[in-house]
Amino acid sequence: MNEKIEKILTIWHEHFSNEENQYSEFESSDIEYFVGCMLYNHFAFSKALDTMKTIDLSYDFIGACSDEYDEITRMIESIDFDDELAKLDFLQNYIRVAKLKYSGDELYLLNRLEYHVDGIADRYKNDLEAEKVTFEAPAAKSANPLLR
Repeated sequence: MNEKIEKILTIWHEHFSNEENQYSEFESSDIEYFVGCMLYNHFAFSKALDTMKTIDLSYDFIGACSDEYDEITRMIESIDFDDELAKLDFLQNYIRVAKLKYSGDELYLLNRLEYHVDGIADRYKNDLEAEKVTFEAPAAKSANPLLR
C-alpha cells in the first residue's frame, strides 16, 4: 500500500483508538471507508454517475477527526496520477487491501464503495459514458379492495 495512505490510516486508527474520540456506531472499518471516499472525491472520475460524482463524508466522522483532518486532506490531495485508469487502479487496490482487514458487518461500507468504483471500472472497460440517473415517483398503488 502507498506510504501516504499507510500514514493516514495510522494517524486515524491511533486517534480513534481512544474511545473518547469515537462517535456513536463507530466501526474501525469506517476509517478505511472514509479514506476511500476522500480518494474517490479527489480523483473526480469522469465516468462516475452524475449522482455519484462525489461521496459525502459523514459529519460524525469529520467532527471526530480533530485537527488531523486538514493534514490528511492535504496528503490525499498530494496523491495524483497522470490518467484516470491509474487513479482507478489505485483506488481499487486500496479497497481490496482495506477489505482484507475486516469481515462480516464491518465490510458494509467498504462493499458499498467497491460497488460504485466497480461500476466506474465497468464503464471504462466497456468504453461507456455514465448514464444520467433520473428519479421518478413510483406508480400509484391500486386501491385496496377491502377498503371499498
